[in-house]
Parts: sequence; C-alpha cells; structure tokens
Amino acid sequence: MDLSSEKSEVTVFHELGKALTSSLQLDQVLRTIMEKINEVLRPDTWSLLLMDQDKQELYFQIATGKGADALKDVRIKVGQGLAGWVAQSGEAVVVPDTSKDSRFFGQVDERTHLATKSIVAVPVRFRDQCLGVIELINCMGPEGFSQRDLALLEALADYAAIAIENARHVQRIHELTITDDCTSLYNARHLNFMLDTEIYRSHRYAFEFSLIFIDLDHFKSVNDTHGHLMGSKLLNEIGSAIKEHCRLIDLAFRYGGDEFVVLLPQTSKDNAIGVARRLHDLIGETVWLKDPGLNVHLTASVGVASYPSDSRTKAELLHLADEAMYLVKNSTRDNVAAAGAGIVPCSD
Repeated sequence: MDLSSEKSEVTVFHELGKALTSSLQLDQVLRTIMEKINEVLRPDTWSLLLMDQDKQELYFQIATGKGADALKDVRIKVGQGLAGWVAQSGEAVVVPDTSKDSRFFGQVDERTHLATKSIVAVPVRFRDQCLGVIELINCMGPEGFSQRDLALLEALADYAAIAIENARHVQRIHELTITDDCTSLYNARHLNFMLDTEIYRSHRYAFEFSLIFIDLDHFKSVNDTHGHLMGSKLLNEIGSAIKEHCRLIDLAFRYGGDEFVVLLPQTSKDNAIGVARRLHDLIGETVWLKDPGLNVHLTASVGVASYPSDSRTKAELLHLADEAMYLVKNSTRDNVAAAGAGIVPCSD
C-alpha cells in the first residue's frame, strides 16, 4: 500500500476516535463508522446488522446502497446465511462468488431485487459476545479483497463494538439515575422531570392529567415483624402490581419509603378517582408475600389531585395530592380522598 493510502487510513482512525469521544449518540457514531467504510472500500451496498440477544436474530440497524430500504424489516437467525454464520462463529468471511457458497441466503436478494455476487462480513464483538455483523456487498474487484482491507474492516468493527458498548453503559447509567432499586419503578427525581414535561404538554394541547398518591397503612409493622428484607420484597411486589394495573401511557413511581405515585396523562379527576379506587382495592384485597409463606394483608391511604382543575403548578399539585392522602391517613386510613372533594367512597 502506498504512502497516500496509509495516510488515508490514519485519517480514518483519527476521525473515528474523535467521533467516539465526542458523542454518546450511538446512531451518529455508527453512521460515521459506516461512512468511512464506504469511503475506503466502496461496496455496492453496506450494512450493519445488530444482534437481538433475546430472539437470537440479526436485524438491519443501518443499510445503505441499492435496495437498502427493503431491508428494514428483514431478520436473519443466528446461523442462517453468511451474516448468521459470522454471528454464530465469530469469524470473518470473504466470499468472492456467492453462487459457490452453500451458506449464502438468497431470500435477501429476493427482497432487494439485487444480485449479490460477493460478500465480505466481519463480526462486531465485545469480549466474547457478538453484538452484530458488518456486511459489504459486491466490494471485490478483479484483485479480490486484500488482507490489509480485511484488517481495516475488522478494526472498524472494533470501533463499532466500542460505540455500542458505550451506548449501552450510558443507557444503564441513565436507567439507574431514574429508577428505584427496590421496586424498579421510576424514582422521585424522574417524577419531577415528568411532571414538568406533562404540565408543558397539557398546557399546550389543553389536556387534563391527574396524580395519585398511595401510602401503605402500618407498613412499619411489616418491617418490625418480618424484617427489612421482607419489607423490601413487599414494596417490590406492590410496585409491580401497581405498574401492571396501569395503562401503557401511565407512569408509576416510588416516591420514598412506602409511598407510591401514579401519573395519569389525559385523565380527568373523576376518572382518576376511579383508578385510585381500583388500586386501593387491589392493595387491600391481595395477599402479599405468599411465596415466603407470610400471607401479609395491607390497606392503603390514597390521594388524588388533577391539572388544571386543582392547580397548574408542579409543586402545588404534588402538595394537594399528598395533602389528600394525609387527610385519609390522619382520619380513617384505608380510603381515597381527592383535592377539593375530601374523602370519597371506595366502593359503590
């Protein structure tokens, strides 16, 4: 390879290094990597397939070139076709003539209406795990595909692996900052952020939304009787049950201690009271900690407040929902109250 080609490679790696250190946006970094592959190796079509670990399938994260749009919904099982073979074996493959390779999977050509004559594919690996496959179609000239080009492609795949793993770490860190360890629900920090977002959205589109505060009655006695580990397990069970009984658009939070909050977008106060009643009954009618054989029964004090009928500010809404809950807590317990309406019946 001449001096100008070596300088070009150095430039490629310098730019990729900058992309990795300057951005945590996975798609942006991966596109930079794939653009450099296109500049240096000039295939007809190039693609990055990522691994769906649960289904053990490859899907096209990025595809560029002829027929790329037809690949959006295509999935390839591990071991199927050349890309699947690379994912399974963890080895690169260079196939100058696909018609002579029994591993070639022709259904992709049927989808794209292209003729794949040659393929170069390398695994994207982090430690011992295959994260995906980079695949180049029809990039070989009469001289074939050189070992130096293969080494360059494998190095670029390593950059892609670093970018993917970095993005996953950032996602995990983000999840840790907004998630409660004990219940896996969102935490109070995220509630404050989502309330700001929901107030903005509801103000802009003239929507209503509601908050439900839930406080477990006499929860301390569970800790005192069965220990804090069982208390934490109970909170986890209740948190899971609350989340399971919410709509997909609703958000459930552990507010602290034995308090939970449910944010109900586009929900009036009357409808929110209905939801509060159902959650109140759920907690009161369920036998908790059945697996350890403790068979705990609990009740809850529940408060409701709504935007904009009760308040238009985050702090006041939180205060009013909390105040409604404490109205129950400091009187009857085991009931539901709403801001401005007082205690409401829990059953018809």
